[in-house]
Amino acid sequence: MESDSSERVEIPPNFEAAPVDHLVQLIADMLERLISHNDRIPLSPESLTRFHSRSAPTISVLDYLKRIVRFTNVEKSCLLITLFNIDQICARLPLFTLSSLTCHRFVITSITVSSKGLCDTFCPNNLYARVGGISVTELNVLEREFLSMIDWRLMCTREILQEYYVNLVRTHSTGKFYIAGGESPSQSSDSEIDLDSGGSSPTDTPTPAQPSAVLLEPGTTAQEVIQRPTIEQNMAFAALQLQQLQESQELAQLRRDRS
Repeated sequence: MESDSSERVEIPPNFEAAPVDHLVQLIADMLERLISHNDRIPLSPESLTRFHSRSAPTISVLDYLKRIVRFTNVEKSCLLITLFNIDQICARLPLFTLSSLTCHRFVITSITVSSKGLCDTFCPNNLYARVGGISVTELNVLEREFLSMIDWRLMCTREILQEYYVNLVRTHSTGKFYIAGGESPSQSSDSEIDLDSGGSSPTDTPTPAQPSAVLLEPGTTAQEVIQRPTIEQNMAFAALQLQQLQESQELAQLRRDRS
């Protein structure tokens, strides 16, 4: 169902000026869509990490992020860089997926590491641990694991974070937000694309999904960034590829059985 244009919210063009509660809603929306997609992937022993919990936390991603913001006063750049860190790790370690079992531990660890690495002021680990609902010992272990997974690459340019911000607004699941001076409230959102479009069956096993990559390679133009596929399009294409692969394997098996 499309959102009523009168209910849409205008936000600033630059992420630094965006209200933190709006930024939290945008990031939570992206993470929750990733979780919904990746939770359909069967968990294999080789994909287990220290970030996996035995059961999914009862607190939602949105409320978890609100809790972190409330008690740690985290900077907006550290919130956004969480998505960049997911992209880094998924590129280096394809078996890692952000799911309901890994998201909360990953988020508090990413914010802890980025705050300590990039900000002039930050909280002690015992506060981050208490806010995150884990022990200090566990957070210390997760920090070391996290730094190894990102190869100690803590830095990210402001331009990359801005592209993540724009992409979050453009692909928000409800189309609630729009950037001042950009699209008009009456324009439709790319987020209306069905995650399972492309003829895939709901029973198909999806491939791991990442936040829509907007990392800029040298020479990339703004127009090329705008034309890049959204997270929904990438998911749908991956599901279609998997379906075609399964059909090809079934056909090959049928031919072998007949021969």
